[in-house]
Amino acid sequence: MAQSRNTKVDLAIPATMFVGLTTTGNMMVGDKALEYYNERNVEDYIQIPWDQIDHIAASVLFGGRVIPRFAVFTKENGHFAFSTRNNHAALRAIRTYIGGEKIVRSETFFGVLRAGVVGLWHRITRRG
Repeated sequence: MAQSRNTKVDLAIPATMFVGLTTTGNMMVGDKALEYYNERNVEDYIQIPWDQIDHIAASVLFGGRVIPRFAVFTKENGHFAFSTRNNHAALRAIRTYIGGEKIVRSETFFGVLRAGVVGLWHRITRRG
């Protein structure tokens, strides 16, 4: 069983992790780290210390009324996508530890599509 890094827990909430196969478990926001524990396998856990988080990108719909998921980008180990029962409350609890400037909106579908087309256009125009 994993030992928690936190000495004080601000929020414990049911969550889903979208890395590889989707797993359900609990997310804990505490004073030292963001932690996720799988409910079926106690050895399947993620502990991300606050100083290792680069930024968090949240998918925002309907002008910010709905946040279906968010991704935690770390400085060394890639990114992890989560969805909690109440994403607004989870992001508010996380914001107290990493600051509001590190929580950003993720690109929309059309923004990603536009960036891909612009990148292709630049690649084609450089050849000729």
